[in-house]
Amino acid sequence: MFKTPRRLVLSAAVLAVLPGIVQASGGSSMPRPSSGPSSSFPSTPRKPPAEEAIDHYNAGVRMRDRAVALQKEAAQATSEKDRAKLEKKAMKEFDRAIGEFREATQKNPLFYQASSDLGFCLRKTGDYAAALEAYDRAISLAQNYAPAIEYRAEAYLGLNRTEEAKQAYLQLFASDRARADELMAAMKTWVESRSADPGPVAPDALKEFSGWVQQREEIATQTPSVSQLQERKW
Repeated sequence: MFKTPRRLVLSAAVLAVLPGIVQASGGSSMPRPSSGPSSSFPSTPRKPPAEEAIDHYNAGVRMRDRAVALQKEAAQATSEKDRAKLEKKAMKEFDRAIGEFREATQKNPLFYQASSDLGFCLRKTGDYAAALEAYDRAISLAQNYAPAIEYRAEAYLGLNRTEEAKQAYLQLFASDRARADELMAAMKTWVESRSADPGPVAPDALKEFSGWVQQREEIATQTPSVSQLQERKW
């Protein structure tokens, strides 16, 4: 399925709330290069790695969003030619975003949001192994970072690793119902796809997972979220 990830555009003003960003850069800018005695113009100070990481991240987010929009447009295209053309453009944008997110993680290895979005783009291009590595890195830095947990679960589904997808859903159901609902939608799409073309999935395994999804969906409709409970109190 195609869905727009929650937008997270960062600026230098939020350095203090990103774990390790200031520490990673030492909290100071890189030394200015010497302009030489003959130069009449002062050299421009180089940004700290933490700020450069944010710049690369923001650029990656813009490219990621363009790619997702192109995929949505492709899904609605009426001709196969137009659909293929739009998908090709989307893949180019995802590839560009991958480069920016990688730069962000290299500038600041503790930038878990960049690792998560790197995984998202890698998954969209079909590189599930690399996507899982990126998600694992993001979650190792921020255990409860819901976007990475949900995106990684979708990568598990792409690899037919349904048991791990189940565990991710249960974790999200307890902590972030909105993300749990997104994963449930992805699970239902997976069941529909595999029902039409099981591929390597055994019939019994498909039947079991389909039943589990139906059961969890029923439970979700009967179990209010924390936000719903708070609304009822008012």
